[in-house]
Amino acid sequence: MWGIIPAAGIGSRIQPLAFSKELLPVGSTTDADGRERPRAVSEYLVERLITAGCTKLCFVISPGKSDILAYYGSRIWGADIVYAVQPTAGGLCDALFRAIPVVGADEPVAIGLPDTVWFPKDGLARLPGNVLSFLLFPTEHPEFFDAVITSADDRVQAIEVKQPSPQTNWVWGALRMPGAVFHELHRLWRQPGRGDEYLGTLVNAYLQQGGEAVGIRAGEAYVDTGTLNGYRAALKLLTTP
Repeated sequence: MWGIIPAAGIGSRIQPLAFSKELLPVGSTTDADGRERPRAVSEYLVERLITAGCTKLCFVISPGKSDILAYYGSRIWGADIVYAVQPTAGGLCDALFRAIPVVGADEPVAIGLPDTVWFPKDGLARLPGNVLSFLLFPTEHPEFFDAVITSADDRVQAIEVKQPSPQTNWVWGALRMPGAVFHELHRLWRQPGRGDEYLGTLVNAYLQQGGEAVGIRAGEAYVDTGTLNGYRAALKLLTTP
């Protein structure tokens, strides 16, 4: 399974930094030799992707983010790594679909955001792999995220993208899907008049055309470290027993 990591954003909400926001130290970890070191925030996502079964990772970076390549290299924790470049900022969908050339239609895909910290660690592994599926988290401020409206049987009915008063406080934080669905979404995105910036609006169009998605409320805690307040919240989350 492929894990796609969109890491091309400039991190304007938490600048100035002297490095890519995905390498922001958040918490610490202990290496195999017993040495404790600071942990880059994106390592939490990498860990969760590999826990879900990803054996290949694709980091999507901007041309100026060579420090991510230097940090991760070509392999981590048994997973091979490749890099794709998003030449200019074009939104989340544009970033994700930079991985299309390396992802086969028969290869499952998992996706997360590298400046987030969330629990449980095995959340992605709890999602069904035969359909577009979202890992949902409760949040106090769903208006800052993509709120996912589901039916009683977990079917996604619509996604409200950064709406001021969403109908639900459950937002997506990660997702997985068959490779064929990933390619179908790409074809839809490339249709004239689309080129969606946000994944939520693209998925809404996918659902309207007869596509299927589920939202699983297995998430327990979700923090976006892209702001100073979010960074503080992540530190608190990681130190709370």
